[in-house]
Amino acid sequence: MSRKSLENSADPGLPTADRLLRLLKTRGPQQAADAGQVLEMTSEAARQQFVKLANAGLVVAYSQTRGVGRPVQLWQLTSKGHGRFPDTHADLTVQLLDAVRETFGPAAIDQLITVREQQSLQAYTQALSPAQSLQERVQRLAEVRTREGYMAEYEEVEGGYLLIENHCPICAAASSCQNFCRSEQQLFEQVLQAKVTRVEHLLSNSRRCVYQINP
Repeated sequence: MSRKSLENSADPGLPTADRLLRLLKTRGPQQAADAGQVLEMTSEAARQQFVKLANAGLVVAYSQTRGVGRPVQLWQLTSKGHGRFPDTHADLTVQLLDAVRETFGPAAIDQLITVREQQSLQAYTQALSPAQSLQERVQRLAEVRTREGYMAEYEEVEGGYLLIENHCPICAAASSCQNFCRSEQQLFEQVLQAKVTRVEHLLSNSRRCVYQINP
């Protein structure tokens, strides 16, 4: 199994605090030792940084039992920490959707989603056109989605691939109208020319969205 990350948590150009927050966002809860290894720093230095982030309300520690022995301490993002990866123009987007729904009816929302899907289909098709294999198409789609703010990556698994989106910049809009999510899944199938199944969903209390892709 191999993972192709398009968001490098160990990027030395980022402040240490941002690198740790990004690591928790893209990889989920971490021990200080594991985080330190990824970011090429000592476990104690990582722990001290986590403590500072905890004092700022961005992360929180909890204990987890793993077999025999003492519980391990894991760090995870708080709601405030997740807020460091904001939903783009969330309040305005929801207000506009509500206004369109109230003024023109639910059919108008569906029409807007259809127009957005057609625009995305055109853009994604162009971006993926040089790809010769399914892996190349998945990689290029992950790159496009990362540029759009989804913090996307892909992972090769038995029989296919996983497209992993660690952030949703339109989460508020998707919460207001889940047809956005259904539209994206259909769009992925078209541009990847493959079967796409959502196996994790941010709106179903997962920490991310993950799509299983099979030829």
